[in-house]
Amino acid sequence: MSTREERGRAIAESQRLVRKGDLWWVPSQSSESKYCVFPDSVKPHCTCPDHEAGFKCKHIIAVEITITQTQEMDYETYKETRTQSVTVKTTATRQTYKQDWPNYNAAQVHEVEHFQELLADLCSTLPDTRKAGRGRPPIGNRDGLFSAVLKVYSEKSARRFAGHLEEAHERGYIARLPHFNSVLNVFDNPTATPLLKGMIENTALPFRAIEVDFATDSTGFSTQKYTSWFDFKYNKTRTEARFVKAHFTTGVRTNVVTACHIEDQDTADSPQLPALTAKTAESFTIHEMSADKAYASAANFAAVEKHGGSFYPMFKSNTTGGIGGSFEKAFHYFGLHKEEYLAHYHKRSNVESTVAMVKRKFGDSVRSKNDTAQKNEVYAKFVCHNLCVLIQEMYVMGITPELCTKKQDAAQILRFPRG
Repeated sequence: MSTREERGRAIAESQRLVRKGDLWWVPSQSSESKYCVFPDSVKPHCTCPDHEAGFKCKHIIAVEITITQTQEMDYETYKETRTQSVTVKTTATRQTYKQDWPNYNAAQVHEVEHFQELLADLCSTLPDTRKAGRGRPPIGNRDGLFSAVLKVYSEKSARRFAGHLEEAHERGYIARLPHFNSVLNVFDNPTATPLLKGMIENTALPFRAIEVDFATDSTGFSTQKYTSWFDFKYNKTRTEARFVKAHFTTGVRTNVVTACHIEDQDTADSPQLPALTAKTAESFTIHEMSADKAYASAANFAAVEKHGGSFYPMFKSNTTGGIGGSFEKAFHYFGLHKEEYLAHYHKRSNVESTVAMVKRKFGDSVRSKNDTAQKNEVYAKFVCHNLCVLIQEMYVMGITPELCTKKQDAAQILRFPRG
């Protein structure tokens, strides 16, 4: 390699050569000036004194080396692009799940007749205490809650719902035909709240042998109430819609709701999980509990493990696991075996299915006006949901709930047949 070739390679590697059309501008190594190079394959030209003396100068050599390197880089990029285009054409087969359409359709067709029958049997276990006094006796708990839940199931107003009550009375499901205002008064009664919560828990009992994995979340139901205040910063009145917030736990296989609790709409989600887990554990064996990242706390890990289960929440982006204990173990499990962990966590997606089932079928809002009535109406929605899930699984899974008598214990209202 000659001296000019060595210097030309040094210029190509250390200096910035600028191309403008067919011409190249090459900086001088001895001064601040630049030389113009025309890299013609037959007769190249440069404005430097060395080329004018009749030699192939180092500037022409530097331009030729730069052009060669650029062509090689473009070819490598082209090969990579070709390889990537072939890879993109590869498509994965989408996994599908078979639906038992004949039994599912049969469950939908016969849902109404089964619903009233099971609801009447459910209400027959409730205490039917009535206040003694003058005038017409008030509606009892059994007839009152049957009418209230059936009204929510029908999604009709109290007056338009009167025809459904007449039909239920003719079939013997209620002892006395109530006035439509009496049905509305059931929602206003605070004593109906624990009874409705108990009905939710009892309707989940037939699934004790099926459900072992659960998910917890919360959802809101809109109301017709608004909160207004004057914003002094922007000098205008602002309005915020109020809603009823329900915290609940659902089985991930059948979407049955095992526990439900309603607090103020601003109540945080995470503190509700221990109580919901404890209530579910009273009737079910808990193997797994999953929830979103709002529930990731040491207290919730302890609450699930207390009942023999494993907790699989999602973690926030700033989580370190430094809190220790089961929280830290789960966080490292998530980091080291992410796909395996997510297989447990994504069972939580079924809680979204439960929310969709309730809101699409029974509405995402409430008709009631006061707070107590709004909460009771939401509880009634979950009672309706559980009964519909039970009717569906009667056809799909072959569950046969045995109707109880008035003397049977409430915990045995709906159960699997023995023997």
